[in-house]
Amino acid sequence: MGNEGSHLSCARSDRTPSISSKSHQQHERKARRSPSAVSGDSLGFQRQGSDSSSESGDERETAMVIYSKNSVKASTSSAANRPGSGSKTLVIPNGASKRNRRKCIPDKPNYSINLWSIMKNCVGRDLSKIPMPVNFNEPMSFLQRLTEDFEYSSCLDNAAKCDQWEQMCWVAAFTISSYCSTTTRTGKPFNPLLGETFECDRRDDLGWRSFTEQVSHHPPTCAMYATGNTGWSLEQEFTMSSKFRGKYLQIIPLGIAHCKFDGSGNHYTWRKVTTTVHNIIVGRLWVDNHGEMDIVNHKTGDKCHLKFSAYSYFSKDIPRKVTGVVTDKQGTARWVLRGTWDSQMEAAKVLGTSQHGSKPVFETGEYKVVWKRRFPPAHLEKCYNMTVLGVEMNEIEDGVAPTDSRHRPDQRLMENTLWDEANKEKQRLEEKQRAARRLREKEAELATAEGKSFPEYQPAWFKKTKDPITGNLIHMFTHEYWDCKDKQDFSRCPDIF
Repeated sequence: MGNEGSHLSCARSDRTPSISSKSHQQHERKARRSPSAVSGDSLGFQRQGSDSSSESGDERETAMVIYSKNSVKASTSSAANRPGSGSKTLVIPNGASKRNRRKCIPDKPNYSINLWSIMKNCVGRDLSKIPMPVNFNEPMSFLQRLTEDFEYSSCLDNAAKCDQWEQMCWVAAFTISSYCSTTTRTGKPFNPLLGETFECDRRDDLGWRSFTEQVSHHPPTCAMYATGNTGWSLEQEFTMSSKFRGKYLQIIPLGIAHCKFDGSGNHYTWRKVTTTVHNIIVGRLWVDNHGEMDIVNHKTGDKCHLKFSAYSYFSKDIPRKVTGVVTDKQGTARWVLRGTWDSQMEAAKVLGTSQHGSKPVFETGEYKVVWKRRFPPAHLEKCYNMTVLGVEMNEIEDGVAPTDSRHRPDQRLMENTLWDEANKEKQRLEEKQRAARRLREKEAELATAEGKSFPEYQPAWFKKTKDPITGNLIHMFTHEYWDCKDKQDFSRCPDIF
């Protein structure tokens, strides 16, 4: 941790502080870590020329849900001698109900597939338009994976209690926390079907609830809205471009996130940084998150500039390093941040600024931890390296919309280790979606030939409108979902499964 009166030096060209204080030099001299490496088997495939390995034969009991076209039934299969995966409702003293959620899912089976036979024709192409077998996936929709960003929602809860510059530090910590599980988790989430939704109501235990919908298929776009019990809300429209370059896969987020606080009225926006998956064909897979992120407070004009340093074998910096500086409207530094996106972030108040050559030197107060990673239990390593919250995401819940990701049959079959059946079901769902798109295109052509206008696809729970901040057209939550859920009126939901 930093000491009172420690100093930071900041190169203006980088716009982020490089640490020169004695305490931070000690922080940087920690043992260097190599990039997190995950074997090809963790993705569910076997690289060309590699051998598959057998799994342990331990006898275990895990609850599974098996989907058929017209029915859902619970069954039990052999899994691990570990915490159970069933769930039930507990009654706590104040009379509110709190669900006891599952602790695991069936272990990932040892299926193999020749990666190069699929990827060799994908170089330079957008992977969102290329059908992939479930062997590359984890049993989770991208809507659920995006919701998993709220694993460290406590950062936003703390932000709601702070003034504007310290609040910015907590918001920055929240944005950084969403990357921590990528060090060991390289499975691809299922691409959501058009009209697919996911609700997550955790007000009783985690203090927030969210709703997400896939609002466009080309380009693939999902819209999210979430609120916290402590007076914050977060909405974002997430889309991205992805390119396979042969040796690596690069994912570039394009959407913007908005976070608002009721108490202060502060309104923040940011865009996620680039994620790169290395060694797609040969070697051990590892993920890097890199680039620059600007968090802007549109009420006050304050900014936080974060720099995610790209990993380099020859760099003297610690791997996965993140540095940042919070400035006011006039550009005066108020707080600084340091740490790594896979472990923890610290923040310190700037007490004064001096000049050292062309670089400003910041005198800071004591550093305090604003985010620290919680590692999942060891048994989840066999569950696709999921987090605790991730394991809970796909658990069946009553009363959710028929379009909810929990009802997606190919995803459920994969979770239940029935990968062959999951691949067949995935093909059926994708063909059903293509058929629906062809029908809309045909109807649009007929309408055009007759001189009539044809309405574009309309999401069920979001409405396209102009973003007051950016001026771009975005999808805004209509706030109708939760009322319809209370009435169990899902008549507007499309038939996608």
